[in-house]
Amino acid sequence: MIGTDELAALVAADIPPGAYVNLGIGLPTRVADHFAAGSGVVLHTENGMLGMGPQAHGDDVDPDLVNAGKVPVTELPGAAYFHHADSFAMMRGGHLDCCVLGAYQVSADGDLANWHTGRPDDIPAVGGAMDLAIGARETFVMMTLFAKDGTSKLVPACTYPLTGVRCVSRVYTDHAVFLLDRAGGVRVRELFGITLDELRRRVPVPLDAGPA
Repeated sequence: MIGTDELAALVAADIPPGAYVNLGIGLPTRVADHFAAGSGVVLHTENGMLGMGPQAHGDDVDPDLVNAGKVPVTELPGAAYFHHADSFAMMRGGHLDCCVLGAYQVSADGDLANWHTGRPDDIPAVGGAMDLAIGARETFVMMTLFAKDGTSKLVPACTYPLTGVRCVSRVYTDHAVFLLDRAGGVRVRELFGITLDELRRRVPVPLDAGPA
């Protein structure tokens, strides 16, 4: 099993230099701390910022400078601020190269469920996930592979309300990295502390092995 920061560093390394990227609430926010110096990656936030830097700590914390998940962040040279509506226009207009989102479930063909479990007592949290999942040129998911009850979050078909259809191309988890072809094919790119045979026993979708 790989740790959260190690996984976040892996996600950051896979994002092309100079890309415009949105990091979703939860685990994906950790990716901001792991971009190499000079990568040129520009981070966008739902609440209206371009040029977000790593998470802020100590004296660097400014209560007026937070990301969409209310996490204190830093700003990089050239950072810009704008209206919330303009931020969503960027998302919906196809101006983001990539987004990294959390998820409750991802299906083998790339469907995403991340805003509601469907249980009556749960509070829905749509945010901008639907706009990001469809508006970004590529959607990555960063999540734990197994739920608290041990069931796989990578599934043949989502049983939770959908955020987007056939939008996810990669899934980064604490046990493996999966590449999805959006036609039902799932390839295991890397394993972390688990064998392929065990993974196949616990994940209810057909899994191919090796780099794509």
